[in-house]
This record gives sequence, C-alpha cells and structure tokens, in this order.
Amino acid sequence: MDLFTILVVCLFCLIFLFLWNQNSTKGKLPPGPTPLPIIGNILQIDTSNISKSLDKLAEVYGPVFTVYFGMKPTVVLHGYDAVKEALIDHSEVFSGRGNFPAIDHTSKGLGVVFSNGEMWKQTRRFALTVLRNMGMGKRTIEDRIQEEALYLVEALKKTNASPCDPTFLLGCAPCNVICSIIFQDRYEYSDKKFLIMMEYFNENLRISSSSWIQLYNAFPFLIHYLPGCHNDLFKNIAKQNKFILEKIKEHQESLDFNNPRDFIDYFLIKMEKEKHDKASEFTMDNLITTIWDVFSAGTETTSTTLRYGLLLLLKYPEVTAKAQKEIERVIGKHRSPCMQDRSSMPYMDALVHEVQRFIDLVPNNLPHAVTQNIKFREYIFPKGTEILTSLSSVLHDGKEFPNPERFDPGHFLDESGNFKKSDYFMAFSTGKRVCAGEGLARMELFIFLTSILQHFTLKPLVDPKDIDTTPVVNGLGSVPPFYKLCFIPA
Repeated sequence: MDLFTILVVCLFCLIFLFLWNQNSTKGKLPPGPTPLPIIGNILQIDTSNISKSLDKLAEVYGPVFTVYFGMKPTVVLHGYDAVKEALIDHSEVFSGRGNFPAIDHTSKGLGVVFSNGEMWKQTRRFALTVLRNMGMGKRTIEDRIQEEALYLVEALKKTNASPCDPTFLLGCAPCNVICSIIFQDRYEYSDKKFLIMMEYFNENLRISSSSWIQLYNAFPFLIHYLPGCHNDLFKNIAKQNKFILEKIKEHQESLDFNNPRDFIDYFLIKMEKEKHDKASEFTMDNLITTIWDVFSAGTETTSTTLRYGLLLLLKYPEVTAKAQKEIERVIGKHRSPCMQDRSSMPYMDALVHEVQRFIDLVPNNLPHAVTQNIKFREYIFPKGTEILTSLSSVLHDGKEFPNPERFDPGHFLDESGNFKKSDYFMAFSTGKRVCAGEGLARMELFIFLTSILQHFTLKPLVDPKDIDTTPVVNGLGSVPPFYKLCFIPA
C-alpha cells in the first residue's frame, strides 16, 4: 500500500471519527458555529486573539455556545452570569482541568495546575498548607516581599536614570520571593544561572501564548512531530526541571525532619511518611512538576503584571501622580510599605486592581472540564466536556466597569473615593480552581508597585500619547510590548 493510499484512508477515518463524535453529542451541547471536518472552527477563530473571536461569537450565539478546536468540542461560557453559575454555583462539577496538550506533554497529569482527581486535590491541599505554614514563622512571606522590594529599589537605582528595559529586574523580584519559599534561597540579580531561568520563564509565556501553540493544542497528534516553537517550550521546561532536580538532591543531603526549611523540605518529609503507601501521590516526579508549577505560576504572572502595570503608569501620568501623592501622605519616603497600609490607601489599592482588570492577563482562563454529567441551563454536558470560561468578558463587562477599555482606577472607587470591591474581579479566576497563590500575588503587586512609585519618577522615552499598550500576543496570556523607561530617583 503506497503512502498516498495510507494518507487517504487516514483522512477518511478522521472524518468518520469527527462526524461520529459530533453526532454522539448532538442535542446535548449548546449550539455554535458549524464546524468543518477535522479542523472544526479553527478558521473562524483568530488564534492570535481568541478572546476577541469569542466576543463576536457570543453576540451571535449568546453566553453559552460550543466551538470546535480541531475535532474537540469545547463549551464556551461568556459573561459574568454564565461564569459564576459554573465556577461558583456548580464549583465541584466544574473543577476538572481540561486538556492543554502543549503542557500536558511535560506535566503528565502531575503537579497542582494541570492535574485532576486525587492527584490535584491532595497536591493542592498540601501546597496551600505549606504556604500558610511558611507565613506564620519568624520570617513571614510579607517580610520576604518587603526585603525583596528593597533589593529591587537598589537595582533600579543602579540604572542611573538611564533608559532601560525593566523586564528582567521586574522578573527577578517575584522570582526571588518564590525561590525563598521553595529553595530557601535568593539570588543576586546578576547571577547567570538566575538570569537564564528568568529567560526561560519569559520565553515560555510568549511561546504558550502564540498562535502556533493554539494550533498545537487543537492538533497535537499532527503538530507534535513537526518542527516549531513547541519544541523550544519542551526544551526549556526540561532544563528548568533539571535545575529543580539539582535543588531537590541538595535538600535530600541536608534534610532535617524536625526542622523543615522550605517547600521542598515539607514535600520530602511527606514523601518519607508515605513511602510504604503505593497509592501515595507524593512522589519524586510529582515533586518536580509541583515545584515547576509553583515556580512558573508564581514568577511569570506577577512579573508580567508588574511590567504591564508600569507601561500603563507611563501612559497615564495623571494616575501615577495621584498614587504618588497618596503614598507620600500615608507612608512617606523612608518607611517600607506593608499590607496594613492598603486600608489607608484606597487609590493605590484601586490602581493595582485596575491594572489586573485592564491587562486581562489570562483572558480565557486555563481550560476546565466537568467531572460528571450535568444539566446546565437547558443543555447537558457529558462528563469530561471541555469548558472555556471567558474571564475577559467578566473583567471587561461594560455595565460593571463603565468604559471598560479605558484604564481607570475609578472602576474600583465609590463616589467618596473609598475602595469598592467587585464580584466581577476574577483576575485570579474563581471557584475550586482559583489561583492557589492569590494571596501571595496580591501582596507582591501592592508592595512592589508602591515601593517603585515611592522611590522613583517614571519617565517615558516617548510622549505618553504615543505609548501603545496593546499586547504583542494574546493567547494563554496577554504579553505586553517591550519598552524602555528611566527610573528617576525621587
């Protein structure tokens, strides 16, 4: 049988499977655009800006509809009511993690972010417990963040008010906080190994948000074997895991069971306690993947938010001026900011929330899946149905946030200038899968941004009107354009 005949047979098999799959779910899933065999709705979706494509489809099909990424049907939930109904009102059923083939290839169902079932429940519960434990010792997590903020300020002063790209410096600070939690170490900002790790984090987010990875996730059985940036992603993660394994081996050699120093120690002790339990989820492979999850999620998301935040402050100098006036009044120039200050600084609190709302860092959330059959509104989602929740449609809801496309801290202030909470603020997602590091990230963003504005005047290299804040890629994450600025000591 020649190659052409084999390809034709394979093509017909794929078409048959697609039609059978579509027929098997007919009458259960909500309507949506008509998919083509094999490729689904991929031609109707802009893979460089999926959230905008989903906004347009929601105008036609409403807040609950089905799209096909390749042969895989995915139910899209668009708008606050639909997202809340799923992730909060039916939180347990919608707590499954959907497929993300580009990461699943390396995580293999382990860790805390891309796992499911008992693996996810036990690992997440353990991670949250360790983070709480480490926040109650002699050196709390807030102490670590304040200390790192001082290092960041000193590093920014060394730029001598010259134009600089803040990417690495803004990445080093949150990365060091995570390192202190996981490894009990912090690194000098000039450390070569540290800088290489930072480059991997930056590159991983860019790759994961690219159109190519969206295609990989739709057609992993085909694209996996082709050349492309997915191979760079796999190589980067392999190198990061090698670094993590080296750290674990160092910890094994100096482990004191009665005095755990950091996340790795707590996990190793848990492994030892359960070493005779063949069903234990606490294995070396799970430790490596869990650390990679915490390391990656805790570094790149916060550093990207900080970098995007400074770009917005350059674009809107009037916002920066108001924030600095409040900082001067409440904290002054010589005391380090702390979380207790936040209650006395409604404008700064609103500013941090508005940065997260506006940049819409993870516009379509990580994929969810239902853990059992469920009737949702007038539809029936079979167990395992993939769910895509549009956080962008919630964070940019025009009724809750008037003029949502404008950066305005007033979205989180009442008429008296007091901070105003909003149920629509889902920057960390919501429900059972809400970001495990939300508390840590909130502290970092407030203390780091306040410290920078306390010590520096931010000077753009172009007229603020000419600053473009449009993300360079908008896939898994929204990545800001690269820019330079001058940090002028105040």
